[in-house]
Amino acid sequence: MTSVNVTDLRQHLPDYLKQVQQGEEIIITLHGKSIARLIPEQPNNKRELALKRLEALRGKMLVGDILAPLNAEWTGDADHL
Repeated sequence: MTSVNVTDLRQHLPDYLKQVQQGEEIIITLHGKSIARLIPEQPNNKRELALKRLEALRGKMLVGDILAPLNAEWTGDADHL
């Protein structure tokens, strides 16, 4: 969570809005006291929330059989030949 004073926020508003758009929360301060928070827009429905979670996991997951030994040869076709 980032904290920024009003003057700095005015001077660099596009940069801070990009941070909020990427999911970061920003606290706005005036004379050292927090007066407001900028938070990312929350999707309203469950479908959008699920899609965002799946998008965040993209490229981080491994697909495969986690129970099979690593060097085992696959013989699933042997019964059908």
